[in-house]
Amino acid sequence: MTGLLPERLAELDGFLLQLNAAAGEAILPLFRADHGLDDKGGPGAFDPVTEADRGAEAAIRQMITARYPEHGVIGEEYGRDRDDAEFVWVLDPVDGTRAFIAGLPLWTTLIGLRWQGRAVLGSIGQAFLGETYIGSASGSRLVGRDGTATPLNVRACADVSRAVIATTDPESCFNLAERAAWTQLRAATRLARLGCDAYAYAMVAAGTLDLVVEAGLKCWDIDAAIPVIEGAGGAVTDWRGNAVGTLGGQVVIGGDRGMIDAAVEILRPAAT
Repeated sequence: MTGLLPERLAELDGFLLQLNAAAGEAILPLFRADHGLDDKGGPGAFDPVTEADRGAEAAIRQMITARYPEHGVIGEEYGRDRDDAEFVWVLDPVDGTRAFIAGLPLWTTLIGLRWQGRAVLGSIGQAFLGETYIGSASGSRLVGRDGTATPLNVRACADVSRAVIATTDPESCFNLAERAAWTQLRAATRLARLGCDAYAYAMVAAGTLDLVVEAGLKCWDIDAAIPVIEGAGGAVTDWRGNAVGTLGGQVVIGGDRGMIDAAVEILRPAAT
């Protein structure tokens, strides 16, 4: 249980769906169009940001301020505002900007809500596909474009040799030790997919992927996914098998706790 009254959680859940709709309205006109690309990275580092990133976060922040002026916000594009509040929204308006600028519908909008420092409600939205994966301690569901809701449940798979796993980009996201651990894990599994960013998290909740391994995450990359995965029956840990802190870092997202434990045994030597 989150400790929140069911009526309050339902109210915030409904507002979260409204935030996803507003983000989609800001993003979709720029998808596969002139998205106003800038590079935030330093020399030798490509860190893209688009008008869609900025416009969507601005729209979300405006709605939060209008509805809940006492709430705090942490966002990738516009930083922290009242981040010591009882309720804090954690935003990544376009997670997977590289996919976005390549025209691939694998980017998502991540919106999480912390209550008293804990992630209690979150969504992974893919507006182009009309999918919003939303979750809390009361359960997780996929809300379609027409508003139809389908319950989400992870699948049982404790055997690493049968697992379907994913990560974003082992070449650019992992250091040498992390890459070696990923390579060992990948060799032990049935199938691995790359480049899906947070959409892969949604697929764990939906029961089509078994495990996602990431490193170097920020809080806005993972906060929103934790309630979705946990509400679907899965778990999110660090590379030592412990709970993920409020700063992100090395993350394992799995549907089966036995699978997570087996993966952590391989990943632990590279844990920081």
